[in-house]
Amino acid sequence: MKILVAEDDTTSRLLFGATLRKLGYTVTAVENGQKAWEAWEQDEYSLLISDWMMPDIDGPQLCKMIRAEPSLRYTYIILLTALDGKGSYLEGMDAGADDFITKPFDEEQLVARLRVAERILALHKKLHIQATYDRLTGVWNRAAIMDHLEKEVGRAACQSTSIGVLVADLDHFKRINDAYGHPAGDTVLQEAVRRMCLVLRPHDRIGRYGGEEFLIIAPECTENDVVILAEQIRNSISREPVDSQSGGIPMTVSLGVTIGGNQVGGDAGTLIAAADKALYRAKIAGRNRVEFSNLEV
Repeated sequence: MKILVAEDDTTSRLLFGATLRKLGYTVTAVENGQKAWEAWEQDEYSLLISDWMMPDIDGPQLCKMIRAEPSLRYTYIILLTALDGKGSYLEGMDAGADDFITKPFDEEQLVARLRVAERILALHKKLHIQATYDRLTGVWNRAAIMDHLEKEVGRAACQSTSIGVLVADLDHFKRINDAYGHPAGDTVLQEAVRRMCLVLRPHDRIGRYGGEEFLIIAPECTENDVVILAEQIRNSISREPVDSQSGGIPMTVSLGVTIGGNQVGGDAGTLIAAADKALYRAKIAGRNRVEFSNLEV
């Protein structure tokens, strides 16, 4: 577990870092709230231990800033305090803190708080998986992939980069269910995802957009790049039948693709609409093909 420590007292900061590393944790220790915020934005930390009283950004303010961020990850926050008034603890909880440690800290007390944090984080991870992943295929569900698309569109706008959007639809999937049964259809969906993931880049994202429809986000792609990626997906899926208990099942896919960002612009809805338009053309043209649509804004 990666832990971020924000403590302006040098002795306390060094002691926390040494103790946490001795306990087996990966630690980043900074001397104020501003540096803690910058570190949190740049990396993923499961746990933040922050002093309450710090210059510029204090512990409660840091809590509020983190809780205000629309993030899929949860950071467990422990505030360090020498305060013992009930109102102060309520203020910390209202700011978004999960727990408190009094200063100077006792190692046994710290270990106890960390065990509670690990239990809560494990539960949160389990609930997060249930809420954001498609149970059958293991990729992002519709809500999660749309959330990723919104964020990538925003990032592309801020950094003046491009973003490719692909909508892939398995051809004649209802016929597969009717001819081979729903268990075989489930196998086809799982194998389709596996084959698509084989050709996706590490920073691409894929989610189940509908029953047999998948949304793929490809950051920093040119028009040529996104069409090549779509063709690689199409070839990967159609190269051989899917093995199932009902025998080999032929599988093909149609893809509609578009490109946004840079000078083109476009929000998530506009990108989806353009990719859907291209997908419709691919189906009309005979399926098992890739079509590209320019973004209409």
